[in-house]
Amino acid sequence: MRKDKSYINFPQKLNAGGRLIDISTPLIMGILNVTPDSFFDGGKYTNEDAILSRVEQMIQDGADIIDIGAYSSRPGAKHISEEEELERLNTVLASIRANYPEIIISVDTFRASVAACVVNEFKVDIINDISAGDMDEKMFETIARLNVPYIIMHMKGTPQNMQVNPNYEKDIVFEVIDYLAEKKRQLSLLGVHDVIIDPGFGFGKTLDHNYQLLNRLDDLRLLELPILVGVSRKSMIYKLLETSPEEALNGTTALNMVALERGAGILRVHDVKEAKDCISIFNKLQQ
Repeated sequence: MRKDKSYINFPQKLNAGGRLIDISTPLIMGILNVTPDSFFDGGKYTNEDAILSRVEQMIQDGADIIDIGAYSSRPGAKHISEEEELERLNTVLASIRANYPEIIISVDTFRASVAACVVNEFKVDIINDISAGDMDEKMFETIARLNVPYIIMHMKGTPQNMQVNPNYEKDIVFEVIDYLAEKKRQLSLLGVHDVIIDPGFGFGKTLDHNYQLLNRLDDLRLLELPILVGVSRKSMIYKLLETSPEEALNGTTALNMVALERGAGILRVHDVKEAKDCISIFNKLQQ
């Protein structure tokens, strides 16, 4: 256990349009999927009452950030148009901003036009891009113009094909670091420095790849950027344990603690209260 807090080797505040987000201790990003087909909670949050109830519960349970996704990125997910993605987001964001104006909102999108719309129209604080700019060549310049924190994730392929026999020519950890380092360099040239990295558990990776990556997560600290980890109820847990996403909470909590010990700064989760308990115990061990 790193009691000297040496796992923090990145700037400890992010600038979200003039509002500073303190990341000196681990944060919780609560997941709000407004899609009909996400792997765990697809279809649960499709009306305003359900959405606001979900957000209220996450805030009460200790969420620091609400991450809203309107495009399912589960393996083999159906591709939807930009118009449909925006249609799903607009009503949700308007309602959340009206009821919870101070909550930090992240939008999970790989489209530059969607990013621009939600930041300009709804003052979204963070853009979370599963493709790190690979699925829209205008994304990096758009982020530079918007001046918001940007999450870049490693993914092989697209959600439609990423789990079709994923393989790596060299060590997976080195490949992920090389990929994210190049993205960091490109963004830096554009003046984008508020960057968060996500190794992309489950995105173009076998079960063994995922555990190799988690076991050596602290190697990613070489990039000197905050690390986001999203393993919540994923197949790397329930396939190993031969259960289901619904039965994967205990495994999620176990892996979240491992991730914290190896330097994770943000946990992206479905179950906020359990993640909050995990972070509280971790913080106590750091004292």
